Amino acid sequence: MAGASATLHMTSIGATVCVMDSMDTYWADRAALEWQVELGVTEAILDAPLNRYEVPEAVAKPVVAPVAKGPPAIPVPVEVDCVAQARKSADAAPDLAALQTAIGAFDHCDLKRGARNLIFAEGDAAARIMVIGEAPERDEDRAGTVLSGDRRLLLDKMFAAIDLGVAHDDVARRVYLTAAFPWSAGSVPPKPADMATLTPFLERHIALVNPDVLILMGNTACQMLLGKSGVSRMRGQWAEVLGRPTMPMMHPAQLMQTPLAKRDAWADLLAVQDKLRG
Repeated sequence: MAGASATLHMTSIGATVCVMDSMDTYWADRAALEWQVELGVTEAILDAPLNRYEVPEAVAKPVVAPVAKGPPAIPVPVEVDCVAQARKSADAAPDLAALQTAIGAFDHCDLKRGARNLIFAEGDAAARIMVIGEAPERDEDRAGTVLSGDRRLLLDKMFAAIDLGVAHDDVARRVYLTAAFPWSAGSVPPKPADMATLTPFLERHIALVNPDVLILMGNTACQMLLGKSGVSRMRGQWAEVLGRPTMPMMHPAQLMQTPLAKRDAWADLLAVQDKLRG
């Protein structure tokens, strides 16, 4: 018992020493922690201490971007060759449906922005006669047709006089009708720039239809395909466009303003009739 008491006494002393050592370490650790907090430490995220108050020997100077003098440069718009773009788009169309789609997707003509409808053509594409009229007016733009109103009635009467028509029962006597412009120019005379831009589409249209006889009604079509205006002087005289016999004629709108010119139009129609027979 005496031995056991001695052992217990010694164990108690050892435990007391361990507790005292632990208390000494705690206070030392706490003092070190409080010292770091006073220095500004908020988080312990590094394995090794980092002195953030250390000043580097050389501090890199910030790079300042040069300040441009004067007003900012105005961006220069990229010039587009509208005629070349139209030619490329038109030549790539393998048929009339593709050509109509290509014209609708063409955005390099200002007329498109002010038009309601794209006016392509009327009638049978297999017709022997292809008639190209003036640029559509506002009435045609609203109706979506090549010709409308009294102008269309006069046109139908003119061709009916020689037994032709857009909707003729005989396929061989049908007329295919289109306009010089796919979009209306309103009451403003067609601009030379617009005519030059849209000519490739018109020429491709003729090539795809491949008519036996071509009729140009009005100054716009003559200027685009013959390179000259003055249809009242050119009418009645056969010309050639893309290897096809071409007859310049006055447009129904001109004939309505000058009734005496209907006599000349009748002579032109008879010449077309003779050409078809020959």
